[in-house]
Amino acid sequence: MGVEELLDSLGQNVLTTTVGKVIGWGRGNSVWPAQFGLACCAIEMIDVATARLDIARFGSEAMRASPRQSDLMIVSGRVSQKMAPILRTVYDQMPEPKWVISMGACASTGGVFNNYALLQGVDKIVPVDVYIPGCPPRPEDLINALMILQERIKAAGITPKQ
Repeated sequence: MGVEELLDSLGQNVLTTTVGKVIGWGRGNSVWPAQFGLACCAIEMIDVATARLDIARFGSEAMRASPRQSDLMIVSGRVSQKMAPILRTVYDQMPEPKWVISMGACASTGGVFNNYALLQGVDKIVPVDVYIPGCPPRPEDLINALMILQERIKAAGITPKQ
């Protein structure tokens, strides 16, 4: 076997990549969400786990009740001033790396409830990676946001989040 034949066969049979891309691929395809449903958007969030939408195909079927076992927080619904410190505590208990999706107008901006009792956007207390507009947003929008987040996670690789 000649050198050219050897190089040609290696080019067809060897997979090359970086460790960062492999880790990013693994993280992106196994995001485990923590449920933080606070209002009507939570019903739409629950719908993504049904057979019609099947969030399991994205590696996210394991909706966790414990923040220590999840790396994605989906905040759906309006956040009251009294709930804000609890939400921050749950976020702090999640292991690194961690991500946040703000689902719906209420979680993103306070929605139509502009008063002293409600937080005017969850990004005031936790960093948000993806916003989903709507009142309430459709479950397909949550699937789309998860796909956007997966692409960002895969692109980040092993770089630490700031």
